[in-house]
Amino acid sequence: MKHIITSLLLSVLSLFFVAPTQANALTDLFSQQPKFLPEEQAFQLNFDQANNKIIVRWQIADGYYLYKEKFKFTSDTATITEITLPKGSDHYDEYFGQQEVYYQEAVFSFIPTPSSQEHQITLAYQGCADAGLCYPPSTKTLYFDPRFVTTNTVQDLPPAAQVPEQDYLAGLLSSDSLLWTLVIFFGLGIGLAFTPCVFPMYPILSGIIVGAGNKLSTRQAFALSFTYVQGMALTYSALGLVVASLGLQFQAAFQHPILLSALAILFTILALSMFGLFNLQLPSAWQERLNSLSNKQQGGRYPSVFMMGMISGLVASPCTTAPLSGALIYVAQTGDLVLGFLTLYILSLGMGIPLLLMGSSGGKLLPKAGAWMDVIKGLFGFMLLSVVIVLLERFLDPIWVMSGWSLLAIGVASYLLHHNKSTALNIAHSIRHTLCSVLLIAGTVTLIKPWLFDDVAVTQQQQENVEFIQVKGIAQLNQELAKAKQQNKPVMLDFFADWCIACKDFEHKTFSDPLVKPLLEQMVLIQSDVTANDELDIELQEKLGVLGLPTIMFYNPQGVEQKHLRVVGFQGPEQFKTMVEQAF
Repeated sequence: MKHIITSLLLSVLSLFFVAPTQANALTDLFSQQPKFLPEEQAFQLNFDQANNKIIVRWQIADGYYLYKEKFKFTSDTATITEITLPKGSDHYDEYFGQQEVYYQEAVFSFIPTPSSQEHQITLAYQGCADAGLCYPPSTKTLYFDPRFVTTNTVQDLPPAAQVPEQDYLAGLLSSDSLLWTLVIFFGLGIGLAFTPCVFPMYPILSGIIVGAGNKLSTRQAFALSFTYVQGMALTYSALGLVVASLGLQFQAAFQHPILLSALAILFTILALSMFGLFNLQLPSAWQERLNSLSNKQQGGRYPSVFMMGMISGLVASPCTTAPLSGALIYVAQTGDLVLGFLTLYILSLGMGIPLLLMGSSGGKLLPKAGAWMDVIKGLFGFMLLSVVIVLLERFLDPIWVMSGWSLLAIGVASYLLHHNKSTALNIAHSIRHTLCSVLLIAGTVTLIKPWLFDDVAVTQQQQENVEFIQVKGIAQLNQELAKAKQQNKPVMLDFFADWCIACKDFEHKTFSDPLVKPLLEQMVLIQSDVTANDELDIELQEKLGVLGLPTIMFYNPQGVEQKHLRVVGFQGPEQFKTMVEQAF
């Protein structure tokens, strides 16, 4: 069994390395030669203004450090006072002797005076890597805006919680308490199990358990569920490493309509088998051979279940969350593939815990015999069809997706009404009949309404959705940022793709919400549609460090990104409103 699973995993992973350029990139990553990050990745700067104080926060990659004494502040219009550099770590440097340096993070503040006018401040710095490389002295430009100065007491340094969640989680992986960090990621994985990212896996696993027959013991159901979760976790982890190594373009490639359509056809076939149209099984000769290898009647079932888990990992791959991004950022910055894989695997296991519980209890919770068993199998068939819609909605027009959900509701209602006829006439029969009839009517109305009132629906959608300035590539983005700077307005940059369901949820549920929309109308809204995933799209994503979608970035009126406000993954209106308010 171990050899079979290993062969299957290696076969899938071999597909990842077809393109020569991708193979070269991964070969470089696995090389044992020391590698050094570009300076902008090794030392990431974020600054904010709190009243009349400028707050500077450096995020320093693992294995790199900044010299305390190399920080210099200059300005043609301001005098820099009250510089609060924290105490660093003692470090002996063969070039500069005994030095005080900062690892991981450096947070400090200063006050430019006078506070009644705009200032441009140049911050000089220099850093090195433990492996023996020193970067040349560099500078960053900071900005001071007198509009943010009030008569209130000067605010303190922002708490560490203001660091983006994904950056905070990436930093955890560099800490000494690795075991505790992995426990945190395991818990975060359990939380992700109740998000739309993992939703398609429930009907897939349920279909496997139900399709296996009605004689499964709890032990057999657990074994099948565990095999499925392992396939999902290993594939999800491997895909994460490839995305971190090669960038978002690899993730986008897995959302090609041809691949999604192939998966949709596969799940449609599985659903039809649930309805009893045919039985899916291996040829008898194969079954006998697998059974003889495992000495179990159901021995041939595990490789196929493992393969379904791997396919489920592909289904969930486009979902981007803060925990996933944190692990990918760590891998991209450090090249530590072992710890990155372990973290993603632990995260995936957490996602699989509810799946294990559901699959293991399936044998007890589901009816063992009789007509109800056929009804349950049919319902899981409809659940598998819902996975088909989830896959197709990544590239189909919304009206067709809505029609698909409506037809699914009509199908479920009709199916249950048909089977309800054979049950005894009692209160339960009447309740089931009423609920199914309501579902049938609602599905029918939802199916017909968009086609009869299409113009009205389109007009309402145009009124609700906010309008973005579309940009393509770095040059166009810089042009729009320059225009926004002239208008003295903050900017929101939204990365969008047709295959990103959470991106569409942002547009229809969050951006158009009454809590959020008035705030967005006061900003310059820019959107980069990276569906095409061409050279300009890839260059822009790599330049800005975008590892997955949805990603939303905020820029201050001076055109500088407020990195602590970067949003990765979907947020509802109330949570997103607090982020937008901080951008002003």
